[in-house]
Amino acid sequence: MIGNRFTVLGINHGGHDTSAALMSNGKLIAACEQERYTLDKHSRKFPKESIADCLSRAQININDLDEIAFAFEPKYHIREAYLRPALDDDARLGALVSDLDRVKENFFIEQKIREETRFKGKINFYHHHECHLASTWYPSGFDRALVVSYDGIGEVETGLLAIAEQNSCSVFHRASRFPDSLGLFYSAVTHYLGWQHHCDEGIIMGLACYGNPNELIPGSDKTYIEMFRDIITVDGQYDYRIGREWISYHEVRDKWVSDKFISIFGAKRDFNDPLTAHHKNLAAGLQLRLEEIVLGQLGHARDEYSVNRLCLSGGVALNCSMNGKIEQSGLFDEIFVQPASGDAGVAVGACYLAQKKQNPKFQPQKNHNFYLGSSFDNDEIHAAFKECGLSPTRPDDLFKRVAKRLADGKIVAWFQGGAEFGPRALGNRSILTRPYPAEMKDYLNVRVKFREEFRPFAPAVLADFYQDYFEISQESPHMLIACQATAKARSEIPATVHVDNSCRVQTVREEQNRMFFLLLTAFFQETGCPVLLNTSFNVKGQPIVNTPAQAIECFSSTNIDCLVIGDFLVEKDSI
Repeated sequence: MIGNRFTVLGINHGGHDTSAALMSNGKLIAACEQERYTLDKHSRKFPKESIADCLSRAQININDLDEIAFAFEPKYHIREAYLRPALDDDARLGALVSDLDRVKENFFIEQKIREETRFKGKINFYHHHECHLASTWYPSGFDRALVVSYDGIGEVETGLLAIAEQNSCSVFHRASRFPDSLGLFYSAVTHYLGWQHHCDEGIIMGLACYGNPNELIPGSDKTYIEMFRDIITVDGQYDYRIGREWISYHEVRDKWVSDKFISIFGAKRDFNDPLTAHHKNLAAGLQLRLEEIVLGQLGHARDEYSVNRLCLSGGVALNCSMNGKIEQSGLFDEIFVQPASGDAGVAVGACYLAQKKQNPKFQPQKNHNFYLGSSFDNDEIHAAFKECGLSPTRPDDLFKRVAKRLADGKIVAWFQGGAEFGPRALGNRSILTRPYPAEMKDYLNVRVKFREEFRPFAPAVLADFYQDYFEISQESPHMLIACQATAKARSEIPATVHVDNSCRVQTVREEQNRMFFLLLTAFFQETGCPVLLNTSFNVKGQPIVNTPAQAIECFSSTNIDCLVIGDFLVEKDSI
């Protein structure tokens, strides 16, 4: 312990979205995903560079830490996922044998951590889903809340439900176990529809808006939603079952869905195959069934425990359409969704649990600032431009000038401060343009993003105006709650409105992100519109840019018109 500080490093490793987070005396100092350094999206590599960046920004060495908190319990996983099933059923011995390498990896994980980090101090292991819960409860700012995690799989559970109040979070239900997993089943259908599992689930969410779950399946007397209700059945108030005859991921990992699934829904779609109404309807049926299951569980919990606030986490919580249905349901007065709800976020949760273990009186504190990634000073930014042979300007009227370019329909890459922790670009690693006319989203796709035309772009709005444009009862600073557009939005900012009239809104206040707020304000003064179209600063298939050099490369290799890093500006027209 350095002075009176308790400093802990949280690590997520062993699956996708590996990450690290650093906390000192209950305050988050840094958090970052490994993909931003290695450029392999949803990286599974040990987060060596993430750890180094966290330590660097805290100006400490690895052995200055009081603890490394690992967001997974390997011994619990081995016992519950392999040994206990094998003892209960001889047939499960095959799973143990086939996954022996993974079992060995988990058994020796502490050795792996020490080899990679050279850390000599205390290493503690924390339950995966309890890390999810902690990651959303402690920064929520709620006195009392229902706290829920849904994802693919932790050690063996696929979710937890808890009631949190004062400084304790008490699990009242350990949700369904593998292979009963809303997250994994959604991934299975993502794979069936031709996209990459554990990566492209958001594409299916966007595609669902184009389908009709009440259409009949070709060759069947059932609709898509009826079939998905047969596949995923409710088992009591808080559990569900996925029919084993429909899935294969519990037996053959790369196959995902069963022959029966294929016999009903047709052959698996290849990525380059055309998208049909059938595919869209299937996505719609899947999305609706997910919403039904989750809303049912949350409704039971709300009534049983008389709780009016909700904290969400886990990969499924990144489904902003589902979150929007929860918000619109009126079940809860307020919802908080942790911005890095996927597995990257458990590194933060592990830090919170370690802090709570060290200080049992540790209290939750509202912290919605998740700009916790890499940041760069002016010297580093200037050096990056010089290395690339560019000569940026530093205009005194930066915000006014950039706002004028946006008003003229230019595409602006905006790079500021610390990178966002999580998959959403929230104004520090963003590509921006005006939200009108409707064709602007197509223009942005053609010139920069090169992604599926049916995927929506998000509106970022000055918080004082959000209810003029969006039917939502609370602010949404992390772009994780979809809502319906008002008539004003449909008329004035059509490029941000999806085919089903939904928007994935981000509200912006000065205290949350001053630079982005000032730019939105300047655009409002220039145009009378307090909204910008916001998408992540990357191209399809790549992680969000992390460094000035990466930002410059993306700017140079695409049709982005202007690049702003800090207060440095480069325009294509002046190069």
